[in-house]
Amino acid sequence: MPGGSPDVRLQLDAVRGRVAAACQRAGRSDAEVTLLAVTKYADLATVAQLVEAGVGDLGENQAQQLRDRAPMFPGVRWHAIGPLQTNKAKYVAAHAFAFHALDRLEVAEALSARRVVSEAAPLLCYVQVNVAGEATKAGVAPADLDALLGSIEKEELGGIEVVGLMAMPPLATDADDSRGWFRMLADLAAPRGLGGLSMGTSADFEVAIEEGATVVRIGASLAPA
Repeated sequence: MPGGSPDVRLQLDAVRGRVAAACQRAGRSDAEVTLLAVTKYADLATVAQLVEAGVGDLGENQAQQLRDRAPMFPGVRWHAIGPLQTNKAKYVAAHAFAFHALDRLEVAEALSARRVVSEAAPLLCYVQVNVAGEATKAGVAPADLDALLGSIEKEELGGIEVVGLMAMPPLATDADDSRGWFRMLADLAAPRGLGGLSMGTSADFEVAIEEGATVVRIGASLAPA
């Protein structure tokens, strides 16, 4: 499997060190934070290097790429992290451990139905919240969050389990500019009994950890395009 990067392990060690340091600053254990390596732009050799280096969670934006890659690395927990059309739900239901971009009831229903048929464990889901109301981003508006959660609960979708919230704040030149958005997501999750917070990317994951992130999605710092 040609390709890959000779610096993957060094990059991974550096990111893990930054995760540990951020957890220490926040008075948290680094065991509370899942490092999710986003491999959207990584070639297969780089993915293999990440797996060989001990990365156990990989994330894909495209459902078709998840479908193609998951069978190649069966020991990995695969996460679908991009917006999903209902006609692609079959790929996520078949191959993913978790889905981080749930924002519509019809997608929840499609995922659950497929998962129930396969008799697999419920798919862990994070509801994506469009915290800043950006027109270019997917996600449910904060004001509509309870309606979506209530609809999912009412439908008793046994094939999925909503475990938390996800957000992608506006792009910022300073990582600390994302802090308020991360805090907002945490404040939305806590009173609703949702312990999972999927937030933070290569640009701002340390701030996200300080604000309670349980999953950080790291792409460019591990597998640059």
